[in-house]
Amino acid sequence: MDAILALDAGTGSIRAVLFDTKGNQLSLSQQEWDHPADSRFPGSMNFDVKENWRIAVECIKDAVQQAEITPQCIKGISATSMREGFVLYNKEGQEIWACANVDSRASEEVTDLKQLRPLIEEDLYSLSGQTFALGALPRLLWIKKNQPEIYNETAAITMLNDWLLYKLCGKLQADPSNGCTTGIFNIKERTWDEQITKECGMKSSLFPPVHEAGTLLGHVTAETAKFTGLAEGTAVFSGGGDAQLASVGVGVVKEGQTLVSGGSFWQQEVNVTAPVPDPKQRIRINCHAVSHLWQYETIVFFPGLVMRWFRDAFCTEEKNRARELGRDPYELLEEQAAEVPVGSYGIMPIFSDVMNFISWRHASPSFTNLSLDPERCGKKELFRAIEENAALVTLGNLKMIQEHTGYYPDEVIFAGGASNGKLWCQILSDVLGVKVKVPLVKEAAALGTAIVAGYGAGIYSSIEKAVLEIVQWENTYEPNKENHSLYAKIFENWHAVYKEHLALSDQGLTHHMWKAPGSV
Repeated sequence: MDAILALDAGTGSIRAVLFDTKGNQLSLSQQEWDHPADSRFPGSMNFDVKENWRIAVECIKDAVQQAEITPQCIKGISATSMREGFVLYNKEGQEIWACANVDSRASEEVTDLKQLRPLIEEDLYSLSGQTFALGALPRLLWIKKNQPEIYNETAAITMLNDWLLYKLCGKLQADPSNGCTTGIFNIKERTWDEQITKECGMKSSLFPPVHEAGTLLGHVTAETAKFTGLAEGTAVFSGGGDAQLASVGVGVVKEGQTLVSGGSFWQQEVNVTAPVPDPKQRIRINCHAVSHLWQYETIVFFPGLVMRWFRDAFCTEEKNRARELGRDPYELLEEQAAEVPVGSYGIMPIFSDVMNFISWRHASPSFTNLSLDPERCGKKELFRAIEENAALVTLGNLKMIQEHTGYYPDEVIFAGGASNGKLWCQILSDVLGVKVKVPLVKEAAALGTAIVAGYGAGIYSSIEKAVLEIVQWENTYEPNKENHSLYAKIFENWHAVYKEHLALSDQGLTHHMWKAPGSV
């Protein structure tokens, strides 16, 4: 049996997933990891390349063993990862520094960059589709100022998925869909732009070659084969960022298609054929993993993490009962929350704001407009309110893209862990007012990674044809128009209330849930 191996390095864990050439999942091995802060540097989020490579190797070995195939059956390997995190290398190709995605140690450096000249961030956004909020430029400047010995030794930069591929085949490279998130890319040309680093006073000699997803990079080396159990000579192909390869994995490969990816963060991806910058710099623009497309991207912060916090902090009873029944505690919570009316009796969660890329920050986490009536304000009401809130912020983000493009989707594809929740899927459909389709395969980023590797290996003639053959649908949800009308009013109220809470955090009276470096 021919197989394809996909590596998916997420924020909270890494997965090694084997698929057959029809897109059926043969095995999955997953291990959690974390990215500890350095106590000396507030906001830091380090990436331990040595320990995390050890974890990745264990997952690879376990996935192959689970699938009960020989390593020679694997016809291609590729990788995806969280965006924004990157690895620096010296001239010998050794890793010397790495950080994970929302590392925010470089607040002072963002201020320094903005002082180089007026409107520098806005101009760089027009060129790169990125602001300083998540990009590599402030962090590189931070290294230059705070760890000059590392900066002076640095000879190359890659993203985390590229690092995994480098460990397999020994070739340093970048791909457009993840490389562009550094903010050092010309978004239209889909490659590095040295003028950006020159203007910011940083090295312009860090950039490895750029290859579109599915490009053959090399083959598993003899040394790597010995450590991983993979077959020496197995083909290794360029991959991409997790949101972009998740788009491939659910068939979002044509203009106008829209994906809502629901995990720790929720991303909204809208495919376009030209990367026209938002005049207000609110919307992120990325290269798609499909070479002739780009994506307008908006992000909701932490819905998955908020839900996990709520489960672990307040739902011990449901967790114990679920364990006894062999069920997921979220299922039990959704069954209870289904009894709660639209709007959760007015409860308003305050977590993520609608995206504002140029000045990105979120109010202090809270619930407001609570009732002292236990019949109207209990566990199931709060749980439903959290699900509604993620959908409402998604609505605000898609309306913002509509303001810029004139386009609002007539259907949305919903993937990721949140799409397992039947109530959450229906709430999303009701809030957005459009059909919501849920794919059968939930490991969308891994499946998309396997598809581009299969395309590179010649198993599929094109990515577009591959998704027609492979992507299958589990459920379709139609919106309740009456509920949609109610949610439209709820959104306006929540949006107004959120502004007041954000003002409290901006005044220092409460703590921001998250604030991009240099945001004001």
